[in-house]
Amino acid sequence: MFRWWMPTNAAAHGVALDRHMAWTLGIVAAMYVVSQAVLLLALMRRNSPGLKPGNSSGTFPPAKAGGSHVSLWAVCAFVTVAALFIGLGLRAESLWAAQHFEGPSYDALQVEVTGRQFQWYFRYPGADAAFGRIRPELADASAGNPLGIDQADPAAADDIVASELVLPVGREVNLRVRSQDVVHGFFIPAMRVKQNAVPGSIFTIHFTPTKIGEYGIVCSQVCGSGHYRMDARLRVVSPGDFAAWEKLHAPGVAR
Repeated sequence: MFRWWMPTNAAAHGVALDRHMAWTLGIVAAMYVVSQAVLLLALMRRNSPGLKPGNSSGTFPPAKAGGSHVSLWAVCAFVTVAALFIGLGLRAESLWAAQHFEGPSYDALQVEVTGRQFQWYFRYPGADAAFGRIRPELADASAGNPLGIDQADPAAADDIVASELVLPVGREVNLRVRSQDVVHGFFIPAMRVKQNAVPGSIFTIHFTPTKIGEYGIVCSQVCGSGHYRMDARLRVVSPGDFAAWEKLHAPGVAR
């Protein structure tokens, strides 16, 4: 469903996330209106002519029997608000866990995402479906090895490293997010995907793109003076175009 105040949704799980956000905002807005109305009524009642201070200290006469009804309403309101917040929290946790804790499908495409000031790199495992070994001391962008891939590892022979993320439409992808230097924030608004990249750790997140097109990738964490230019492009293409792209970018292929 299109909503003008939200970025385009191009991921299978985005519908549930957008619906949850709409419910959350709607409930919070309704609670705000109700709370302001109650506050206004209380102020109007306090300033009504029938209420006089009980003494010089400005206190009011003891509450009458009707006060029990007010207390009951207060308890009901508290229970309702607590139930809403707990329900929204549990639903949000479930949606978050579906992307992070629940494993991807067996045939999900594996892609490694590496953040480095101020660039994103995307590595594909190639035909062997295995990533080559990484050795940080080998990282040298000027030598064509920005990630420090150990070419002595047979699994690294067919690894593909690109500066754009290319994915086939309709196929689940599992991203392995990491950082070489500082904390970065890997964020694709159209895919409803956001994951911090932390040095020394690898975090996974999976989703399924549903619309062919080009989408922006940004860094959501202030990572240095060049943070503003740390962006990249996601291209969602047909399965046939993705196979052709993989073949074209395979190591050793003349371009």
